[in-house]
Amino acid sequence: MFVRRAGVQDIKAILDLLVQVDMVHHAGRPDLFKGPATKYSAEELAKIISDDRTPVFVCVENDDSTSGKAETEKVLGHAFCILEEYNGDRLMTDRRTLYIDDICVDEDERGRHVGQTLYRYVEDYAVSIGCYNVTLNVWECNPGARRFYEAMGMGIQKTGMEKVL
Repeated sequence: MFVRRAGVQDIKAILDLLVQVDMVHHAGRPDLFKGPATKYSAEELAKIISDDRTPVFVCVENDDSTSGKAETEKVLGHAFCILEEYNGDRLMTDRRTLYIDDICVDEDERGRHVGQTLYRYVEDYAVSIGCYNVTLNVWECNPGARRFYEAMGMGIQKTGMEKVL
Protein backbone atom coordinates (compact mmCIF):
# COMPACT_ATOMS: atom_id res chain seq x y z
CA MET A 1 0.00 0.00 0.00
CA PHE A 2 1.34 3.42 -0.93
CA VAL A 3 0.15 6.98 -1.56
CA ARG A 4 0.61 8.92 -4.79
CA ARG A 5 -0.87 11.91 -6.55
CA ALA A 6 -4.20 11.04 -8.19
CA GLY A 7 -4.45 10.86 -11.96
CA VAL A 8 -7.30 10.78 -14.45
CA GLN A 9 -7.17 6.97 -14.33
CA ASP A 10 -8.42 7.22 -10.71
CA ILE A 11 -11.53 9.30 -11.41
CA LYS A 12 -14.03 6.43 -11.43
CA ALA A 13 -12.73 5.05 -8.12
CA ILE A 14 -12.72 8.54 -6.57
CA LEU A 15 -16.31 9.14 -7.68
CA ASP A 16 -17.32 5.85 -6.01
CA LEU A 17 -15.61 6.98 -2.80
CA LEU A 18 -17.32 10.38 -2.96
CA VAL A 19 -20.69 8.62 -2.94
CA GLN A 20 -19.60 6.81 0.24
CA VAL A 21 -18.63 10.14 1.83
CA ASP A 22 -21.98 11.64 0.87
CA MET A 23 -23.90 8.69 2.31
CA VAL A 24 -22.11 9.00 5.68
CA HIS A 25 -23.14 12.65 5.77
CA HIS A 26 -26.64 11.89 4.47
CA ALA A 27 -27.14 9.32 7.23
CA GLY A 28 -26.14 11.87 9.85
CA ARG A 29 -27.76 14.97 8.33
CA PRO A 30 -30.44 14.06 5.77
CA ASP A 31 -31.75 17.61 6.14
CA LEU A 32 -28.54 18.86 4.48
CA PHE A 33 -27.18 16.04 2.30
CA LYS A 34 -29.29 14.54 -0.50
CA GLY A 35 -27.56 11.18 -0.91
CA PRO A 36 -26.46 9.28 -2.96
CA ALA A 37 -24.51 11.92 -4.84
CA THR A 38 -21.03 13.24 -5.53
CA LYS A 39 -19.92 16.81 -5.07
CA TYR A 40 -17.92 16.77 -8.32
CA SER A 41 -18.48 15.48 -11.83
CA ALA A 42 -15.80 13.52 -13.69
CA GLU A 43 -14.96 16.67 -15.68
CA GLU A 44 -14.61 18.76 -12.52
CA LEU A 45 -12.43 16.06 -10.96
CA ALA A 46 -10.11 16.08 -13.97
CA LYS A 47 -9.55 19.83 -13.47
CA ILE A 48 -9.06 19.50 -9.71
CA ILE A 49 -6.57 16.65 -10.09
CA SER A 50 -4.48 18.61 -12.60
CA ASP A 51 -4.23 21.74 -10.42
CA ASP A 52 -1.24 21.99 -8.06
CA ARG A 53 -3.31 24.23 -5.74
CA THR A 54 -5.83 21.40 -5.21
CA PRO A 55 -3.74 18.24 -4.91
CA VAL A 56 -5.62 14.96 -4.61
CA PHE A 57 -3.83 11.91 -3.26
CA VAL A 58 -4.87 8.27 -3.47
CA CYS A 59 -3.78 5.34 -1.36
CA VAL A 60 -3.43 2.34 -3.64
CA GLU A 61 -2.25 -1.21 -3.64
CA ASN A 62 -1.37 -3.49 -6.49
CA ASP A 63 -4.16 -5.96 -7.13
CA ASP A 64 -3.84 -8.55 -9.88
CA SER A 65 -6.78 -10.64 -8.64
CA THR A 66 -9.58 -8.56 -10.20
CA SER A 67 -8.59 -7.97 -13.80
CA GLY A 68 -6.18 -10.69 -14.79
CA LYS A 69 -3.58 -8.00 -15.50
CA ALA A 70 -0.50 -7.88 -13.35
CA GLU A 71 0.09 -4.75 -11.28
CA THR A 72 -3.41 -3.24 -11.46
CA GLU A 73 -3.75 -0.58 -8.78
CA LYS A 74 -6.78 -0.62 -6.51
CA VAL A 75 -7.73 2.72 -4.92
CA LEU A 76 -8.26 2.22 -1.18
CA GLY A 77 -8.91 5.85 -0.26
CA HIS A 78 -8.36 9.45 -1.21
CA ALA A 79 -7.46 12.84 0.27
CA PHE A 80 -8.55 16.10 -1.38
CA CYS A 81 -6.49 19.13 -0.35
CA ILE A 82 -6.55 22.85 -1.03
CA LEU A 83 -3.51 25.07 -0.66
CA GLU A 84 -4.47 28.32 1.08
CA GLU A 85 -2.08 31.25 1.29
CA TYR A 86 -2.44 34.36 3.41
CA ASN A 87 -0.11 37.19 2.39
CA GLY A 88 -0.36 40.83 3.36
CA ASP A 89 -3.72 40.36 5.04
CA ARG A 90 -4.78 43.18 7.31
CA LEU A 91 -5.66 40.82 10.17
CA MET A 92 -4.08 37.42 9.58
CA THR A 93 -0.37 36.58 9.65
CA ASP A 94 1.33 35.48 6.44
CA ARG A 95 1.24 31.70 6.12
CA ARG A 96 0.56 28.70 3.92
CA THR A 97 -2.09 26.24 5.05
CA LEU A 98 -2.99 22.90 3.54
CA TYR A 99 -6.72 22.42 4.01
CA ILE A 100 -7.93 18.82 3.85
CA ASP A 101 -11.25 19.08 2.07
CA ASP A 102 -11.99 15.37 2.22
CA ILE A 103 -10.46 12.08 3.33
CA CYS A 104 -12.27 8.86 2.55
CA VAL A 105 -11.32 5.23 3.02
CA ASP A 106 -13.32 2.67 1.06
CA GLU A 107 -15.75 1.06 3.49
CA ASP A 108 -14.43 -2.39 2.47
CA GLU A 109 -10.86 -1.38 3.35
CA ARG A 110 -11.38 0.15 6.80
CA GLY A 111 -9.26 -1.17 9.66
CA ARG A 112 -6.13 -1.45 7.48
CA HIS A 113 -4.68 1.96 8.47
CA VAL A 114 -5.41 3.46 5.07
CA GLY A 115 -6.65 6.67 6.70
CA GLN A 116 -3.51 6.98 8.82
CA THR A 117 -1.35 6.38 5.77
CA LEU A 118 -3.17 9.08 3.79
CA TYR A 119 -3.19 11.58 6.65
CA ARG A 120 0.51 11.17 7.38
CA TYR A 121 1.33 11.52 3.69
CA VAL A 122 -0.69 14.74 3.49
CA GLU A 123 1.03 16.07 6.61
CA ASP A 124 4.48 15.26 5.18
CA TYR A 125 3.48 16.89 1.88
CA ALA A 126 2.39 20.04 3.74
CA VAL A 127 5.76 20.22 5.50
CA SER A 128 7.59 19.71 2.19
CA ILE A 129 5.85 22.71 0.59
CA GLY A 130 6.40 24.97 3.59
CA CYS A 131 2.97 24.97 5.20
CA TYR A 132 2.46 26.32 8.71
CA ASN A 133 -0.44 23.99 9.46
CA VAL A 134 -2.96 21.47 8.18
CA THR A 135 -6.65 22.21 8.72
CA LEU A 136 -9.99 20.54 8.05
CA ASN A 137 -13.63 20.57 9.03
CA VAL A 138 -15.39 17.56 10.51
CA TRP A 139 -19.15 17.13 10.79
CA GLU A 140 -20.48 16.48 14.30
CA CYS A 141 -22.66 13.72 12.83
CA ASN A 142 -19.45 11.78 12.15
CA PRO A 143 -17.91 11.14 15.59
CA GLY A 144 -15.66 8.38 14.21
CA ALA A 145 -13.96 10.88 11.91
CA ARG A 146 -13.52 13.32 14.78
CA ARG A 147 -11.87 10.63 16.92
CA PHE A 148 -9.62 9.69 14.01
CA TYR A 149 -8.41 13.27 13.49
CA GLU A 150 -7.84 13.72 17.21
CA ALA A 151 -5.80 10.50 17.22
CA MET A 152 -3.72 11.99 14.38
CA GLY A 153 -2.86 14.90 16.72
CA MET A 154 -5.33 17.49 15.47
CA GLY A 155 -7.05 19.87 17.87
CA ILE A 156 -9.95 22.26 17.60
CA GLN A 157 -9.10 25.54 15.86
CA LYS A 158 -12.61 27.00 15.64
CA THR A 159 -16.17 25.79 16.00
CA GLY A 160 -19.00 26.25 13.53
CA MET A 161 -22.45 26.48 15.08
CA GLU A 162 -26.00 26.46 13.77
CA LYS A 163 -29.61 26.81 14.82
CA VAL A 164 -32.03 25.00 12.51
CA LEU A 165 -35.15 27.12 12.10
